[in-house]
Amino acid sequence: MKWKEVCENKQLQDLPFKIELNKWGQIVMSPVKIKHSFYQGRILLLLESLLKIGEVMPECAINTSDGVKVANVVWCSEQRFQQIEEEVSASIAPEICIEVKSSGNTEGEMQFKKQLYFCAGSIEVWLCDEEGNITFYNKQGLLAKSILVPDFPEQIKR
Repeated sequence: MKWKEVCENKQLQDLPFKIELNKWGQIVMSPVKIKHSFYQGRILLLLESLLKIGEVMPECAINTSDGVKVANVVWCSEQRFQQIEEEVSASIAPEICIEVKSSGNTEGEMQFKKQLYFCAGSIEVWLCDEEGNITFYNKQGLLAKSILVPDFPEQIKR
């Protein structure tokens, strides 16, 4: 299956799952809990308050070597946004890709997606665990804090 077909399929709309494709075009669905949505929303709001340029987006579809993955939250520079704005799924990853871990995700899956985003062009990948702790990475490895958004907190709190 192609991502455009997924987007246009009426049966796949309004499902309570995050939908992605693997490299064989198979649909992968991941259920999310309220806490996951809370962290995703809070991250989005914090990014918008800290960055006055570029675009912050939820649920951004990105072409990767393992199919289309959907980052929970992304930040895109104006230049990169203009490049991907009209695409069905992003041909290049936004500069910051953020994944919020669900109870169904393994640590291995999170690390795998991190590498996929870097290979697709991301500059930083942030991982949020189930307690709201954020870890920041660039291609070289773990960062003490984000280089692109140094004021972003290391933990999302209620």
